[in-house]
Amino acid sequence: MDFRLDLIDNKIEFFEAGDLRTLELKVDQQIENNKALLLDVHHVQHQVVFNPNSGKMQYSAVVHFKAKKG
Repeated sequence: MDFRLDLIDNKIEFFEAGDLRTLELKVDQQIENNKALLLDVHHVQHQVVFNPNSGKMQYSAVVHFKAKKG
């Protein structure tokens, strides 16, 4: 029986929320979860747009995680 572990080198995750604080909490929680996978934040991109359906702002973020070096 072969047992093989592959490390995740790159991981990109998308987040969205109705307010900036909730978005920040979601991203922070996932950063902590990904530390267990030995992933660090490489890049964060965020955006806010007006959602005409709800009449409110919609916040989103893309977080690129990369494997820890060393």
